[in-house]
Parts: sequence; structure tokens; C-alpha cells
Amino acid sequence: MKIAALQMSATANPTTNPDRIIAAMARAKEQQADLLVAPELAMTGYGRGEELIKLAEPADGPTVQKLTRAAQDIGISLVVGFPEREGDTLYISAMIIDGAGGATQIYRKAFLYGSYEKGIFTANGPSCFVVDLCGLKAGFLICYDVEFPENVRRLAKAGADIVIVPTALPHGEEGRHIAQKVIPVRAFENQVHVVYANHADKDLMFEYQGLSSIAAPNGKTLAAAPESGEALLFAEITPDVYLPCRERNPYISDLELAERNQKAE
Repeated sequence: MKIAALQMSATANPTTNPDRIIAAMARAKEQQADLLVAPELAMTGYGRGEELIKLAEPADGPTVQKLTRAAQDIGISLVVGFPEREGDTLYISAMIIDGAGGATQIYRKAFLYGSYEKGIFTANGPSCFVVDLCGLKAGFLICYDVEFPENVRRLAKAGADIVIVPTALPHGEEGRHIAQKVIPVRAFENQVHVVYANHADKDLMFEYQGLSSIAAPNGKTLAAAPESGEALLFAEITPDVYLPCRERNPYISDLELAERNQKAE
């Protein structure tokens, strides 16, 4: 599978975000990508404050439908963050659109970060969300979720080949550490690919770290964006290439063996 990750500049008019995502899908398809990953709340922009309450849509809302039609017309799958409404409850969610015409699926953020998110949204709590996508098993997390090692390990134990993480990582020393150190370690310690798609630059409320990346199971970075500016990253995801690395670093199989032995005692 060839994957594209979109780093979105937060400086543009956020009302145009759906069209920007569609344009990125078209550019990614021109490069033979099978899947495009856009950031957390990319559909509306992250730093919209309480306006997100009005902008939130149900899983079959008009903008969701627009992006679904575009993905299927272009012939590319899409993962994009959006504010989801279910009745009176709002979630930070990622919709997973199968460009081949399969059902659209929704992952809801497990852990909310800070008073900003907690004042608007509801945390869904930890889950193990793994779906078949473009011929691979893909697990999903959003932003802060990936900073809990247990979440990535849960997906790896469930057989995920790749962990997809739309994010809105803030700018600063800690953000730089997460993007450049934590993400490749998560890939290595679980022997999975990790796709980390972030915003960059500033909106009216926040400044973002950029540094979107695609990390391989051996901990190496296959593609990376700078700290500022819009970027479209590409990488070939071929899990079998990393079988020797998994054999040398059998964290998941050794952990599962230890757990079985413990249960047998």
C-alpha cells in the first residue's frame, strides 16, 4: 500500500478545509497513493473553540457525505478528523472512508487533552479499533491517545500492521520530542508502521508543531514534514519487508507467550 499523510497549514481560511482535503486526495491519487491521512479535526480546523459545537456533524452529516463522495470519485481511501455529534454528545472522531465503496467507519478519541478539549467533547475511553483497509489491518488513535504506550500495544496485539494517528500536536519542546522521538519508538516497540498527520503554523488559538511523519517498524522515519508549512508525505507500506526486524525484536510474541504461561500457572 502506498500511503499519503497531509500536514495542513492552520493559517488558511478553515471554512475551505473540506475542499483542501479533496484537492490533497487528488494530488495523492496522481502519485498512486491508496490512502490519504489528514489531521485531527481537519474537516473544520482544530482551534475553532465553541464554534465546533455548531460545526459538529453526525456520522452521516453533509460534509462527511461530501468527502465520502469525493473519495469514491477520486478512487482513494481517506482518514480525516472531524467533530462528531451523536445527539447532544460531541466526540473528536476520525472517519475512515473506503475509496472502493465500503462502509464508512468512525473511531472516537479515547483520551482528551487539556481543558480546551474537555470543555467541548466527551472522551470515548480506550478501545481496540482495527479495520481492514487497503489490504492491511489498520489500527486507529487520535493525537494524545498515541502518547499512552498501552494504546499502541493493544492494537499491535490485535494484529495491526499500521497505526494511523491524526493529530493536532502543539508547538514547543515537548511537541518536538513527541513527534521526533515518541512516534518512532512507538513504531519500534510494537513492530508496526505509525502514520502521524499533524497541523502546522497558527490559527486564532494555537500554534502547531508540524513534523508529521511516517515511521517504520524498525524505528526509521520513511517520510517527514518540516515544522511549518503544508506538506504531503508519501511512503510504501510493505509489512513483510520488516519480518527480519520482527524476528530479531519479538516483543509481541514474547509478551503473548508470557501472558499465556502466566494464565496456565
